[in-house]
Amino acid sequence: MAEPVVDILMYHSVSDRGGATAIEPATFAAQMDAIAEAGLPVIALDDLLAARDGRGALAPHSLILTFDDGFQDFADAAWPVLERHGFRPIVYLPTAHVGRSEDWRGIADPPRPLMGWGTIAALAAEGVAFGSHSVSHADLDALSPEALHAELERSRQRIEDRLGRRVTHFAPPYGIAGPAVRAEIARLYRSSVGTRLGRARPGDDPFDLPRLEMHYFRDIGRWRAHLAGRGAAYLAARRGLRALRGMVARPWQGTVSGSAR
Repeated sequence: MAEPVVDILMYHSVSDRGGATAIEPATFAAQMDAIAEAGLPVIALDDLLAARDGRGALAPHSLILTFDDGFQDFADAAWPVLERHGFRPIVYLPTAHVGRSEDWRGIADPPRPLMGWGTIAALAAEGVAFGSHSVSHADLDALSPEALHAELERSRQRIEDRLGRRVTHFAPPYGIAGPAVRAEIARLYRSSVGTRLGRARPGDDPFDLPRLEMHYFRDIGRWRAHLAGRGAAYLAARRGLRALRGMVARPWQGTVSGSAR
């Protein structure tokens, strides 16, 4: 029997701001409608980890919904759609920017506002999960061991203090996490998602989980085909194009994603 596959969807902003880190609200709603119509289960990262540890079973194909940065438009545009479908996502927060605006490399112009703690607490009470995206949205590979530990530990503690619940999942900014960074993440968290384009399986390294960048699936027909199991060729082509365009380079070096992950 084939190993179950899990598509971990990657979003940032749900808005009309343009660029690779924004999905138009109408497109986002259509993507969620397509998931509901396909009848595929939307699960949590904890479900994937439980299956990896032999403590649960997964459907042949399921999805996890992730949002980096905690933009205010998550509350305004994304959550009403998700709530209508009963989908429960996880949002990764850079804690120094909560209630402020993005100010890292690759930002929108003008900068997009992030949710404040009051909004985040209300969403948590409604079923949204929150993970850490570091304190300052730093390039973690460029930090000293002491600074790296502070970014990981302080962000986790800040969210836990504010929400009164454990924080066990992490997303490194820009998707940058070399072996030393992943080892430190593993000391403090149970999983880490990156920007490597691919589909996850229970046997994958839980600290190097791939995701699907949903900017690539704005064509709803193509997204429906993927959900129906007919998307392997397109996904392989996208991976090839990312390699050719230098997508393994850091986002502020002019890559196609141009993202503020």
